[in-house]
Amino acid sequence: MKPKNVVIIGAAGRDFHNFNTCYRGNPDFHVVAFTAAQIPDIAGRNYPTALAGRLYPKGIPIYPETALPDLIRKFKVDECVFSYSDISYQHVMEVAAVVQSAGANFLLLGPKDTMLKSTKPVISVGAVRTGCGKSQTSRRVIEILMARGLKVVAVRHPMPYGDIAGQEVQRFARIRDLKKNNCTVEEMEEYEPHIVRGNVIYAGVDYDAILRAAENDPKGCDAIVWDGGNNDFPFYEPDLHVTVVDPHRPGHEMNYYPGNVTLRLADVVVINKIDSASPEGVDTVRRNIAAVNPKAVVIDAASVLDIESPAVVKGKKVLAVEDGPTLTHGGMKLGAAVVAARKFGASGLVDPRPYLVGQLKETFHIYPDIGTLLPAMGYGARQIKDLEATINRTPCDTVLIGTPIDLSRIIKINKPTARVFYNLQEIGKPDLGTVLDAFLRKHRLLRKNIP
Repeated sequence: MKPKNVVIIGAAGRDFHNFNTCYRGNPDFHVVAFTAAQIPDIAGRNYPTALAGRLYPKGIPIYPETALPDLIRKFKVDECVFSYSDISYQHVMEVAAVVQSAGANFLLLGPKDTMLKSTKPVISVGAVRTGCGKSQTSRRVIEILMARGLKVVAVRHPMPYGDIAGQEVQRFARIRDLKKNNCTVEEMEEYEPHIVRGNVIYAGVDYDAILRAAENDPKGCDAIVWDGGNNDFPFYEPDLHVTVVDPHRPGHEMNYYPGNVTLRLADVVVINKIDSASPEGVDTVRRNIAAVNPKAVVIDAASVLDIESPAVVKGKKVLAVEDGPTLTHGGMKLGAAVVAARKFGASGLVDPRPYLVGQLKETFHIYPDIGTLLPAMGYGARQIKDLEATINRTPCDTVLIGTPIDLSRIIKINKPTARVFYNLQEIGKPDLGTVLDAFLRKHRLLRKNIP
């Protein structure tokens, strides 16, 4: 039979994984193209032959998603596979309408065909939206496991924004590994907090090869923690799945893809930011959890903020620099820097929009509701340069940095700065320690007395 022609609709992450697990080396299908959204400068490149395999001697071209109808007609496409995350149900079905009106089938691949099985116990951490506090939850899980004497290896959802072939398998154990791998700001935000806590983290493109490397890490591996991206479900079959929900965006846990999938899959649901959310928002989230996953263990938590050098914030005009994806496709109207500015007595927030440079102007054009704060966009050298120029042009007393990394290590800032630190703090019982100790007993990994 003639192979089916396929387009994979993606954003440089889940799309590559879906190809690797379901289509690479499969003669029944011919993937004619990837499409790209959300991330700048992905379209126009190729998924390289070294990763695509022998059936694709020229690699696979990546086009902008806007070209989808033309691609379907040009290549006589049979199936389009939607393969990215943090998208409203409305948007998903709009893409489906584009695909079907052009004559092709619209597919969503699920866990059975895309999850890989590890030889080690796997704890996965996901969320219902970008910006829920997933990364701080992953860090809290790892801190508890390391305190119990385990050697923990983290694996991060992919962010292959540079040399795709060169990023097949990446291992980060030291800060200098970030520079060695030419990491973007977005990558450093996810990798650096793990490195400074003393655990190894892997990422890249080929998640089967990554998994086998993590299982056999030179420092040892007792358990793997999957640190998810956006609101995607895990690439690895979890033995325990934790999902984080955000009462600042009540109802989103029911209306975004695939966040609602992660909620329904969860063994444990963490309701984060209870300290700053409205009671009505918390109540809505609780009711929705109970409606779709009543068997899940529900943990209440706060996202506890602190800053270095409070004196440079109190009474000052502050530029709040926040995590980029949270403010863009995550749709949040504020971040940790804004909350910290209010908490520590800033006299006001400075609007960066009159001072935007280069690609940051495009970011605010695509996401016009960002507001009076600055997303730390840094998907490449050009964006990092534009970020530095915008910060230095903005007339403020202090730059308050709400990203998880030391931004001043990457760019030169011409005014005082203060970093915001935020960590997950469980409220009452059950808590993550109780849940993880039960998990460790089940897998015969509890080696230290419970404190």
